[in-house]
Amino acid sequence: MSRALQRMAVEILELAQGTGDLVLIGIQRRGVELAERIAKIIETQEGVQVPRGALDITLYRDDLGTVGPNPVIGETHLPVDLTGKHAVIVDDVLYTGRTVRAALDELADFGRPKRISLCVLVDRGGRELPIQADIVGKAVKTGPEDRVEVQVDELDGNDQVDLVR
Repeated sequence: MSRALQRMAVEILELAQGTGDLVLIGIQRRGVELAERIAKIIETQEGVQVPRGALDITLYRDDLGTVGPNPVIGETHLPVDLTGKHAVIVDDVLYTGRTVRAALDELADFGRPKRISLCVLVDRGGRELPIQADIVGKAVKTGPEDRVEVQVDELDGNDQVDLVR
């Protein structure tokens, strides 16, 4: 995982052409921790603090009615106005694209970035929407019955990615 995050940080810098207008935004839960790690890598390499935030897309989901009567809602925090910025959405797993669609809807409430890019640790295929990642740590082929489980040390006590068939 650490090698993938290192590579992803370099690719983000290349895509954003530096750190001047870069903002990293993690999707709750594990995307936030991954964005934080990527930001620290970039800060070490570039010597510049990278603004980062968190999105909780719960209320923007197109299946909110199936979540239950009392959905758990996390924090949405964006450190700067996104207008004119290069916002990079960071998530752990890209599957159907519906989480990213919800993130895009929520970001629209916080300004109009000049560009939005998507960075994911694992792309498992199986899209239901025309969404693709700009930066991928690892692409794996999975079936609809499979699960990709990402664990991060900050929340789970270890770093691990499992494909559960």
